[in-house]
Formats: sequence, structure tokens, C-alpha cells
Amino acid sequence: MEKTLKLAVNGTLMRGLSLNANMLNVGAVFEREAKTQPTYRIWSIDDLYPAMMRVKAGGIAVALEIWQVPLSGLGLILAQEPPGLAIGKVTLEDGEEVLGVIGEPLTVEGKREITQYGGWHAYQAALSAK
Repeated sequence: MEKTLKLAVNGTLMRGLSLNANMLNVGAVFEREAKTQPTYRIWSIDDLYPAMMRVKAGGIAVALEIWQVPLSGLGLILAQEPPGLAIGKVTLEDGEEVLGVIGEPLTVEGKREITQYGGWHAYQAALSAK
């Protein structure tokens, strides 16, 4: 059995969203829903995908998903991510530290902050309700 690692995703890689097939195509398996520690903020990048960043102050616990990703598929998933997203360490609400998709600072400049929604799904629901 191939080695896997935990990957925290907070946007279009989540179940049912536009890039989730990128996870499934490499054999990634959904593990659970989770939240970060309350030290993150998120921005909408032109309403196409979110960018989450750790901050010193004003953060919240962001809703995300934890997936088990085969090591051989991680590079392919990352290569297909939108510009301005990267892999970094993400701290979950229980203190566990896992790899996760995060945004680069330049990516969020001038973009709409959506931290108050608590996550990409909630923001998408609010857009649909308008």
C-alpha cells in the first residue's frame, strides 16, 4: 500500500467542488471535515477560489477538509492548483499540524476578504442566496 499524507484543503479541491476531481484522480481519500485554529483569514480570488493565510491578529477558525493523499499524487495536485496557491503547514483546531493549501500574500492584495463567512462553502452559499 502506498504511503499517504494528510492534506488540508479549504477551497475548490473540497468534495463536490470544481477541482475535487484532481484529488480523486490521484486516489486521494476524504478523511474528515475539520477547522483550523483561529489564526487564519481568507480571501476570494475573483470568486473563483479562496486563498487562506495565517495571521498574527484577527483570525478565525476556517472550515476545511482533511484528505489522505498518496505521496505520488501530491505533485500533480499542486501543479493543477490556481496561481498564487502553495503548500504550507496548517494548524488544526486540535493542535495537529498538517500540510495544507495556503495563499501567497500578493495573491490576496486588492481581493475581497471573506473571513467573516468562516469558509469557502459558506461564502459560496451566500453568493447563491443573493
